[in-house]
Amino acid sequence: MEEKKNPMEAIFKREPWKPYLENLITTDTFMSSASRRSESLNGPWNFTEDIYNMCLRADWHKFSTSESIYETFSPFFPSLGIDPEQFPPSIAQEIDLTQFAPKMAPLDFDFEQWPLMKIPCCWNMTEEKYFNYEGSMVFTRKISQKAAHGERVFLRVAGANYRCAVFLDGDHLGTHLGGGGEFYVEVTDRLTEKDNRLILLVDNTRRGDQVPMDNCDWFNYGGLHRDIELIFTPEIFIKDFTCSLVPDGSFNNIRCTVQLSDPVDGEALLSIPELGDPVSIKIKKGGGEVKFSATPELWSPENPRLYDLSLSFSEDRVTDRIGFREIITKGSSILLNGKEIFLKGISCHEESVTNGRSLTELEVTENFKLIKELGGNFMRLAHYPHHIRSAQLADEMGILLWEEIPVYWAIDFENPVTLADAKNQLSELILRDRNRASVIIWSVGNENEDTPERFSFMKALVERARDLDTERLVSAACLVNWDELHVQDNLAAVLDVIGINEYFGWYYGGIEKMAPMFKEAEALNKPFIISETGGGALAGHHGEETDFFTEERQQKIYEDQIAIIKELPNIGGMTPWILYDFRAPFRTNSFQRGYNRKGLLSPDKKKRKLAFSTLQGFYQE
Repeated sequence: MEEKKNPMEAIFKREPWKPYLENLITTDTFMSSASRRSESLNGPWNFTEDIYNMCLRADWHKFSTSESIYETFSPFFPSLGIDPEQFPPSIAQEIDLTQFAPKMAPLDFDFEQWPLMKIPCCWNMTEEKYFNYEGSMVFTRKISQKAAHGERVFLRVAGANYRCAVFLDGDHLGTHLGGGGEFYVEVTDRLTEKDNRLILLVDNTRRGDQVPMDNCDWFNYGGLHRDIELIFTPEIFIKDFTCSLVPDGSFNNIRCTVQLSDPVDGEALLSIPELGDPVSIKIKKGGGEVKFSATPELWSPENPRLYDLSLSFSEDRVTDRIGFREIITKGSSILLNGKEIFLKGISCHEESVTNGRSLTELEVTENFKLIKELGGNFMRLAHYPHHIRSAQLADEMGILLWEEIPVYWAIDFENPVTLADAKNQLSELILRDRNRASVIIWSVGNENEDTPERFSFMKALVERARDLDTERLVSAACLVNWDELHVQDNLAAVLDVIGINEYFGWYYGGIEKMAPMFKEAEALNKPFIISETGGGALAGHHGEETDFFTEERQQKIYEDQIAIIKELPNIGGMTPWILYDFRAPFRTNSFQRGYNRKGLLSPDKKKRKLAFSTLQGFYQE
């Protein structure tokens, strides 16, 4: 019996997102795109807030073309008393139903009449009424770009928080999860020279099964907060590649791997002119690897040497700027290029007062200049993947990086869907940045309760990181048992470097307990990084060292911490919390007023607190 369609079926949908989560956009379509021909889709987009998810419930995307409108309406013809024979499918070509549809039914949307928002941006920063908005926002624009003969076209979205459903000309192309990663969707066969309706539905709703979950200590920005563009490639193209030193201590062996878009055979050619003649790479079933001898000038914070690289296969060619360095651990020490290094760092959120998470390149550069001013060499990019330009700029400026994904606090560790989400976010980050010499640590999480379920979850992430990259260290920001003064975290056994978040002098008294705790941890014979420490201070608020939120109290915490750290041989570095104050909605006392005040600078970075010079003095010694 033929199923009858109900014109009112939209009001009966209880889980509008459910069917759109069955086709997820993952690293299966991830590609190296930095040097390719592209067409920017940044600029004004029509938009509307969609509080009740009616775009999904009522299939707004199916009103994109004349054909999709016919497909949407025709099942309802019998219910509406319309003779289907009087309206055959050919009418979709004879009449522009995009103009006719509003006369057929009272539509609750109008793509072209919606207001405009300039993309990329965080919607929270555009109008006051959207500042705390959490939910769905529909963005749309038309594009006219047909693929040339022998060419493929991909949509690249560099950042959309958190869910992003992609629709083109009435079809759902997939849904991406995770606000920090970039993703790709092939649109080659779907583009025409006429206007193509592109819709991106972005939903920043906090949910308990997401990564991060619904409770975290930073502001929940929403929007298309990074670049959007079309990427053009040949039919067969270089999908991914790596080039780095073999970590064998010789500093004169280089390995390059190549992965093509299709399982073909052939030969790729790697060229690094300053290191000698081009090198051939045999490709079988779409993949290949080569090792060769060369003696590059090693990359380091003091000497951020980069080499121009090009890689070609058939009609495709990609370029990059690569630094060569080795990062390993030996006992409780971290070795960069065979020499022990102390990581003089600071943590940093991706946020500005004006732009939210949509930082400009100038703002990112300013943050790296500040770590240089501190005398540092290391930055923890917390707590999610930052913009791709962050690691590229760090390569150029000589800043070592810790990068992480937001497996933060009470993640749903027993949920396989949550684990799949976390694995994909970690994979996106590693595939994007594993050619960056600046990146030395992948972190798989922050401050999680030590349970068997969490250990299994996090161990799977550690294994994924090592599957994708054998030439960097893996860490996590762990908690400690403050009563028994030891690292109570089973994950420590499988990490290369143990990150410790400790707030002696702020949340916990007894700074004298700090040294015994790290002395106890020496038995692990691994390097530690103090991934968080510090205390809050409102810039300009002064008083006694015992008074909370005074600059003097914060400075005293740094002085005490530094005095102890100098005597601890197993501390390989530190990234105090944090470079500048950042928005944190649940921090609401009279000093905080919606900000985490542990920054060394005010939110606008114009005021330096006393602790800035204290840390600067230590790093510059």
